[in-house]
Amino acid sequence: MATGPQIEETFNYMDEIFRESFGDHADLTCALFDGDFGKSLEQAQRDKHRLILDGLRVGPGSRVLDVGCGWGPLLVAIRERGAHGVGITLSTRQHETCLRGQLESHLMDWHDVTRETFGGFDAIAAVGSMEHFCSPEEYEAGQQNGVYQRFFELCANLLRVGGRLYVQSMVWGANAPAYERISLDAPRGSNEHLTAMLGEFYPGAFGAFGADHYVRCAAPWFTEVYRSDGRLDYIETMERWDAYRTWSVRKLWFASKLIWPYLADAKFRRKVAALFASTNQECFRREILTLSRLMFEKTGPRTGDA
Repeated sequence: MATGPQIEETFNYMDEIFRESFGDHADLTCALFDGDFGKSLEQAQRDKHRLILDGLRVGPGSRVLDVGCGWGPLLVAIRERGAHGVGITLSTRQHETCLRGQLESHLMDWHDVTRETFGGFDAIAAVGSMEHFCSPEEYEAGQQNGVYQRFFELCANLLRVGGRLYVQSMVWGANAPAYERISLDAPRGSNEHLTAMLGEFYPGAFGAFGADHYVRCAAPWFTEVYRSDGRLDYIETMERWDAYRTWSVRKLWFASKLIWPYLADAKFRRKVAALFASTNQECFRREILTLSRLMFEKTGPRTGDA
């Protein structure tokens, strides 16, 4: 799995620039355009939150666990419904931002959560986090299914029968290269090289093989009740993130703090190169990656239930 330091490596370096560009609790995950690319990014993000919370049947008084809460955009939407959100993240910067916004956030790995940690929940969301759950090493060791099954079992233990879980996750698409061919030494511009650069951007992460992979792993505890593919939505979302590339005096100051790491660390230089080459976006254009939205309903018992 991606560890705390790996998540911090992925997200912390961009914290100040990101928040200056989009605001403290803006969303860095795929929005919901659903074919209407005339709507604003802000509206598309609100529509995504509405889809999630309506599907999870969240209302006043509901308790919702947000696994990988980021800078807290879904926690804000949960609060606006009169519900209570509990977020967990491995990024110290994201955690600090949530606390400043008076959101309940915990610096915690989901592996360390039990029913005794926070009690039970009415609903659980994992938006943009499950793609970080399995590491390349775990995949090579044949442990990927076990990682996902442990997560779904945890969610089942935290939910009552009929409770719901929402997953939004990048997954491998139709044109993903074979694992053994992914390499920084592959020809530049090839799918194999592009995917290796993606691994520099998301260290410690190896994705699932499509939505059905998650559904199979969830089957002992959950039934799928909704599915959609968001590949085109994610391409459009990344197109709209042009605000990230416009510069101001404050953003230049924040960027200046990264000069030494850039000069001293070849891995960090590759990460920055992947960011500015829009590697993630190109992977979606080529269908190396796609995005799965899945809603599950708990049908199996909690661990230990009669």
